[in-house]
Amino acid sequence: MKHILTALVLGVSLLFASGGFVYAQDFNKGRDAFNKGDYATALREWSALAEQGNAIAQWGLGVMYKYGKGVTQDYKEAVKWYRKATEQGNAKAQNNLGLMYENGEGVTQDYKEAVKWYRKSAEQGNAIAQNNLGLMYYNGWGVLKNNVYAHIWWNIAASNGDDGAMKNRDIAAETMTAADISKAQALARECVKKNYKGC
Repeated sequence: MKHILTALVLGVSLLFASGGFVYAQDFNKGRDAFNKGDYATALREWSALAEQGNAIAQWGLGVMYKYGKGVTQDYKEAVKWYRKATEQGNAKAQNNLGLMYENGEGVTQDYKEAVKWYRKSAEQGNAIAQNNLGLMYYNGWGVLKNNVYAHIWWNIAASNGDDGAMKNRDIAAETMTAADISKAQALARECVKKNYKGC
């Protein structure tokens, strides 16, 4: 199963940086440039914001370094920027940092650390991280293999719009009993009620 590359589409009206307000047009200018393939402009816009502590720009720089968009691909630099954004609670960066740990890109491969970051992001409602957390349970990477928990997270991710999670959930269900599926569905509902905390 493949992970989905996080898209760089954000609807942000106002961004906060240390030392004052930074208006979204600076980030949006970088985002628009990135989407048009003008990576030099994206790098210039986001670098300034990232240095001021803007978590979304830090996440964007992490994406640029991970995939070598306008910069030399550098996993360690990607990890650096993702980590800065995670320190501010950015869910997308948390998910991406988890992916770096899962794949051993820029860091030593560590499934438990990947699960930690996926869980932080999943608890904020990030459907991609919820899907990734389900994958970790399904494969027993960094956690005990548990199809019920895989089903729970895939069910939640699917309800939050992750199409891949729906397919993954259905694959897991093929190996589960009706009682296990019913239990997973009840636990998923409970998890949603708790805003994904402690699931």
